[in-house]
Amino acid sequence: MTNAHRKFWGWGTEDQTASAEERAFLGAALAKRYATALPTPVPPPKVEDIALRAPRLAVPSNLQRIATTDQRERLIHAYGKSFPDSVRMFQRHVPHPPDVVVYPESEADIVATLDWAGRAGAAVIPFGGGSSVVGGVECDVGDSYKGVITIDLAKLAGVLEIDRESRAARIEAGVFGPALEAQLKPHGLTLRHFPQSFEYSTLGGWIATRSGGHYATLYTHIDDFVQSMRVITPAGPIETRRLPGSGAGPQPERLFLGSEGILGIITEAWMRLQDQPKFRASATARFADFLAGARAVRALGQAGLYPSNCRLIDANEAAGAGAGSAGSLLVLGFEGADHPLDAWMSRALELVRDHGGLIVNDQPKEGASGHRLGAAGAWRNAFLRAPFYREVLVPSGLIADTFETAITWDKFQAFYATVTSRMQEVLARVTGRPGTVTCRFTHVYPDGPAPYFTFQALGRFDALLDQWRTIKEAANDVVIAAGGTSTHHHAVGRDHRSGYARECPPLFADALRAAKSRLDPQGLMNPGVLIDPADRVVGIRGAMRPG
Repeated sequence: MTNAHRKFWGWGTEDQTASAEERAFLGAALAKRYATALPTPVPPPKVEDIALRAPRLAVPSNLQRIATTDQRERLIHAYGKSFPDSVRMFQRHVPHPPDVVVYPESEADIVATLDWAGRAGAAVIPFGGGSSVVGGVECDVGDSYKGVITIDLAKLAGVLEIDRESRAARIEAGVFGPALEAQLKPHGLTLRHFPQSFEYSTLGGWIATRSGGHYATLYTHIDDFVQSMRVITPAGPIETRRLPGSGAGPQPERLFLGSEGILGIITEAWMRLQDQPKFRASATARFADFLAGARAVRALGQAGLYPSNCRLIDANEAAGAGAGSAGSLLVLGFEGADHPLDAWMSRALELVRDHGGLIVNDQPKEGASGHRLGAAGAWRNAFLRAPFYREVLVPSGLIADTFETAITWDKFQAFYATVTSRMQEVLARVTGRPGTVTCRFTHVYPDGPAPYFTFQALGRFDALLDQWRTIKEAANDVVIAAGGTSTHHHAVGRDHRSGYARECPPLFADALRAAKSRLDPQGLMNPGVLIDPADRVVGIRGAMRPG
């Protein structure tokens, strides 16, 4: 993919969009759900529709070959891909674009850019694929900076070295998912980390946000694959030692995993790889009751079977995806490179049946692709297409967003009831009519699931941001109050700051701030994310400011 073809107002590239059939289906389904004709959608913006403020920074001569102030580039890098980001683009509201976008071709270019930012008093926003859905790359940094420089790592995108014996590779941080897998494939290797944003996100972004990937159990986060990394901070470079494991004090990588760009820019990492899978087994089951399905998933998670796919989807979400309305859906799968998986699947299906599950698609043979067939295939297709549907929903005045969390099994039933009832009440109060709240499990641990909630309601296009802020803040509040985490795999960004401020121990926040002061003395790096830099208060989206 190339920057020239990236949408600045939506997901993917300009030649990728919701089809006419999908638009017609969505319009009819939503009109029926809300018993009203939807407003005529606002058309997508064009570059010339949006007047950006003039760049406030003068690019020094040594950086002019890699820097741009082109309007399209500034629009592409102004926001991520969250619901409010999409709303503001459709409303042609971009008051805080980056002043300059820099595409470094080496670490020396990054160092030179950080030096320039320090001299100029400019904030620096690290940028991978720009797929953040939590305000992680936004350029509204308050009034204490003289400008904003976005550093896009797209030109640092190679697999530099492969250690086939140890199954590891040294990889530059700017590589997008498909390009990474293409470079590993000739060696029979794979990282096998497939977040929903895989096609439009980068290795560095996955590491900086602690991305959750393909595996529903065992290897759930990018953390599990990081062997070592190299980071360029304003105070200098840091390179951690490449080891399979170490007990030598706190692990240095942990400081940068999930740091969201506030400490420096991850430029490369040694990543643990796997042989490409040769054996697959998949099955689909139905449960009359979502909580019965949850009990089956708990048994699967605690059995030591470690399925690669173990997604429990409630009845309303399954029905909305065209996957049928006969109860909750469990999509189950195993994969591996070494041995057949029939025994693992056989035991898993026993556990499913023990908890009242009805097996509706059972393909445990080698090379099976049951996850692409039937109800599981319908849900999978809707899941992959969902980001493109936003360009239909937003301009029609629909509020449609998600929040995800994790909770221990002993609290889950009460947590689920509290969150769903509270969010349904908030949607009705904010929009004046009932909305929908659905839930699925994206990842499963022996001690608890990662519930992923989707909410939808018919709002007013001219009030969508205010309505969304109220709903989002209620979601942050109820998740934390009921005992969950502010985020399981979407990162904190700006949108989860209020929840993170309550979840993070105050003394740890002070320690993180102290580390930032040492690595980033001027507070230049991605201000407004996770914590405010020392002696600066950065504006956060309306109600998103933490107390």
